[in-house]
Amino acid sequence: MLSFTIRRLLLAIPTLLFISLVIFLLLEASPGDPLGDVPLTVPPEVRERMRAALGLGEPWPVRYLLWLKQFFWVEPLYWTDQWFGTNFSDGAQRIISFQSRSPVFDVIAQRVPQTLTVVGMSYLVGILIAIPIGIISAYKQYSWFDQIGTFVSMIGFSMPTFFTGVVLIIIFAVNLQWFPSVYDTTLQVDDWASFKQQARQMVMPVTVLALYNAAQISRFMRSSMLDNLGQDYVRTARAKGLSERVVVLKHVLRNSLIPVVTVIALGLPAVFGGAIITEQVFKVNGLGQLLITSIHGNDIPMVLTLTFIFAILIVVFTLIADILYGVLDPRIRYD
Repeated sequence: MLSFTIRRLLLAIPTLLFISLVIFLLLEASPGDPLGDVPLTVPPEVRERMRAALGLGEPWPVRYLLWLKQFFWVEPLYWTDQWFGTNFSDGAQRIISFQSRSPVFDVIAQRVPQTLTVVGMSYLVGILIAIPIGIISAYKQYSWFDQIGTFVSMIGFSMPTFFTGVVLIIIFAVNLQWFPSVYDTTLQVDDWASFKQQARQMVMPVTVLALYNAAQISRFMRSSMLDNLGQDYVRTARAKGLSERVVVLKHVLRNSLIPVVTVIALGLPAVFGGAIITEQVFKVNGLGQLLITSIHGNDIPMVLTLTFIFAILIVVFTLIADILYGVLDPRIRYD
């Protein structure tokens, strides 16, 4: 397993470099100008100096290599200095946002807590709901529970999150006035009253995303359980006199989780993506909204850095899913 992990990590290096180059070239070829919002009254020579200050005067290979250096060398050194009090990054230029003129990673660090709090909680809630529903629906196939679970899952998976979010806002925020329609990112939780307020404003965005995630995962869980419930080893376990609880939860569930792990692991990077549409609906000031505003503002360093971070997360969690295969199923060996 260790040699497999090392091989996959070494293979990920050229893969990620190629992905970063593709993203950079796509952004380079996209229409728009980072200085497009500058008033026309600004003299051309001043505009050129502003362009040079943003690094836009260099050819694209130079700018790409500079970004690679900043991402893989300067930024790790800077955060090492912050954590351990060293000064390795003194004088080094960090990745700067065109819009805010602030370091890109500082802006991302400000948005990560909001995304983890709302979208991460919704993903966790969706998993905790989906797995039991999938197990019971498969074990009691075609029962009333299975029929209701299938119906709710189809609704949750077929309806887009922006529609579900608007419906919840109209019902629970406008008509009933139970929950706020706009997420307050400035709220500081320091007492019981602020904690209740935080919980109230998280209910609707968490519900929307949890319903969507649970609908998808529960269908995979049900299908995988049904495939394993008819296998020979299940009949053998029952013939040995094992209880149904042990057969289902110990033998069938462990083998059924193997394909579901892929769905869960590959869905985890979406947590950091921030469920862009839902963040826009509820005004959650997270990574998804940051990506949208950066695209609108032609903020190439921010868009490039965010999309590349998402690519890294996908590669990492794909590797984690492959490793978990061997943990869940002893028959799978990579060495």
